[in-house]
Amino acid sequence: MVDENFAWRLTQELVKIDSSDPGAYEGEIEHFIKRLIEQQLAQLDSPALDAVQVAELEVLPGRRNLMVTVPGVSDEARLVYICHMDTITLGDGWDADTPPLGAVVRNDKLYGRGACDMKGGLACAIAALIHALERVAAEGELPHRGFSLICSVDEEDFMRGSEAAIDAGWVGSREWALDTEPTDGQIQVAHKGRTWFEIEMTGVTAHASQPWKGADAVAAMAEAVCSLRRAFAALPAHEELGPSTITFGQIEGGYRPYVVPDHAKVWVDMRLTPPTDTAAATRMVEQAIAGAEAAIPGCHGSYTVTGDRPAIERDPVSPLLAALKRAADDVTGAEASVGFFTGYTDTAVIAGKTGNRNCMSYGPGSLALAHKPNEYVPHADIVRCQRVLIALADNTLWGANSQVGA
Repeated sequence: MVDENFAWRLTQELVKIDSSDPGAYEGEIEHFIKRLIEQQLAQLDSPALDAVQVAELEVLPGRRNLMVTVPGVSDEARLVYICHMDTITLGDGWDADTPPLGAVVRNDKLYGRGACDMKGGLACAIAALIHALERVAAEGELPHRGFSLICSVDEEDFMRGSEAAIDAGWVGSREWALDTEPTDGQIQVAHKGRTWFEIEMTGVTAHASQPWKGADAVAAMAEAVCSLRRAFAALPAHEELGPSTITFGQIEGGYRPYVVPDHAKVWVDMRLTPPTDTAAATRMVEQAIAGAEAAIPGCHGSYTVTGDRPAIERDPVSPLLAALKRAADDVTGAEASVGFFTGYTDTAVIAGKTGNRNCMSYGPGSLALAHKPNEYVPHADIVRCQRVLIALADNTLWGANSQVGA
């Protein structure tokens, strides 16, 4: 039975499984979840559950997406909860009494890698699925609207799991798609875009005592970096998503301090908001390179776009938003606020690639704690989100709300 603390206990089990990316990856945790679902189906042993489908999709060697689907009797769009199974690397800096795979509980907080990003949310979604299976078994019939849980791989890297789910037809433009990333109690319905560049600069090597005989690729790259920072500072801000931002996350160049460097490379992360898009960002990169080449004669620049995710703006008439807000309001007794997600999620990939207007995020914990040592999720958040996800599934699969925006 799915009691109030089902997801809390399950989160502890999931945190103990290393699914770091890069690292152990998702093989063990995917097997654990699949076995858990199969055990639940075997225990319920109801003919109505014979229609439930369990599917796996190998996205990368040894790394499989998992989807469990409870079909609906109508052709209305399915409700889909999509949750990634991978975490970032375990990392350093954890307190001695708080190991990253320890699932330590202290002061009603569960500590561990992935506690909030997003094994807590994954556990809540699994709880909602098992509740739905129990209800099908109890009532002896399938719901009006179908329901799927998709457990994806690679979200913390290139998001190839959600892309593979789209390509396989698991999710597309019709479904109501919700991920359970940490949202600080909000419903988050919009995303900044995410565009990645690799910029390279070549120069001419020379002895550092005679720099005029060379062309300093690091100096040229510095010119390009400063040019891009100035260009981004002048961009207009979106009324809801805010300003576009740029981060120079990694840089390399040269090989000895006494040699004029003939090569430099920088990896650039841009979070773009309308009206700025990848085409506009590309023009800024080209202008920055041209300015660097002019400032440091003998240097030449090039670039590659390695990631191109469009910004996702709010759809105020989304039926999923209306249904989710109703469920959250009813469960908490307060009006749920609606905001935007500063990162990029699996549902943003679905929205960007398919044009789906019913994609959003709602899950336990705070994004500010993700990707850090001593990551944690509060017990109260897990309980709240489990209740909201179950209420949303009940309302949209069986209740009167299943007719909203069908």
